[in-house]
Amino acid sequence: MSDEVSPLARPGRRKVLGAALLSAVLLFSLFTFTGLGQKALCLGGAALCDSRAITAPGADGSPPPGADRSDGKPPAPKGCASPRACGYPDDTTTGPRISTLTPQSTGNAAIRTDGTVIRGWDITGSLDVYANDVTVIDSRITSTNWWGINLRPGYSGLRVLYTTITAVPGKGPNNGGSDYAVSNMSTSSVEVGHCDISVFGDALSMGQGNLHDNYVHDITPFKNLDGEWQHTNAVISNGGGKGKLIIRHNTLLNPTPVEKGASAAIGLFADSAPVTQTVVDDNWLAGGAYTLYAGGKDSSGIEVTDNVFSPQYYPAGGRYGAVAYWNPTGKGNVWRGNRMADGTPVVPPPPS
Repeated sequence: MSDEVSPLARPGRRKVLGAALLSAVLLFSLFTFTGLGQKALCLGGAALCDSRAITAPGADGSPPPGADRSDGKPPAPKGCASPRACGYPDDTTTGPRISTLTPQSTGNAAIRTDGTVIRGWDITGSLDVYANDVTVIDSRITSTNWWGINLRPGYSGLRVLYTTITAVPGKGPNNGGSDYAVSNMSTSSVEVGHCDISVFGDALSMGQGNLHDNYVHDITPFKNLDGEWQHTNAVISNGGGKGKLIIRHNTLLNPTPVEKGASAAIGLFADSAPVTQTVVDDNWLAGGAYTLYAGGKDSSGIEVTDNVFSPQYYPAGGRYGAVAYWNPTGKGNVWRGNRMADGTPVVPPPPS
């Protein structure tokens, strides 16, 4: 064995490398904490532009929009008593990860700058997105508009992560009601993850997207401008999505009474076109007329797997049952491993 000392172990080389490393760290700190290279943000003419609230897209390590965020964990154990006891999201695992947020009275603001990132804001108002690759993270939105965040047609890349989105009951424009916490009017995917969402009637509304690790609860019923009880759903798709809709590892609760408009915890409705390319996997579901409206007779490519239907509001999950309108013969449709919270298998009724 040679007794020669490795060049990297020589004292002179160590000093050079140490100095180089220190310089790199100081340069990185200067770049990061002085805001060099960061993009300023003004929403809809708002005067407040805080560089401390701006980060680079993807800096939190989250996956890109539409990514399949399966965490590799096994399905929840049988006999679960509550979402928290079974590892599903609740108010302790969703919403901002930072305790101090900066108040921002944006009103109904439009975002028009690509790559905008909002972090650490406590927004009174709503966000209308006319830009690509916008990220809202570690923030709170309290809206009195139709929506909390809305992606307009022709734009893509919206990500909403670790954010609380709520509304003021009785203050929305739809006869006092608020419709959508996050609305996707585009044909691109939207990612919503680790968010705490309440009040809005159709909380997450989109035909394509990646919805994971969210807590949707305390939906507030209201009569719409037509004087009818607005139908409520924790997640709603009207069909015709141009991409895949992934609904994975969420807690989706719809406590609205049926006589006040409850539809579902997840409503896959073929109102615009057939429902296709949809994954409903490993969610905790409760409430609605039926807890899951499953796409109807023309649906295809729908995978419903390892979900827990809770009797929190009704013994069967929903007022009339756990699931309706499941098409067992649709190409690519899969029903597997779905059960009540006590472990009893949930079997869809035969098509009528």
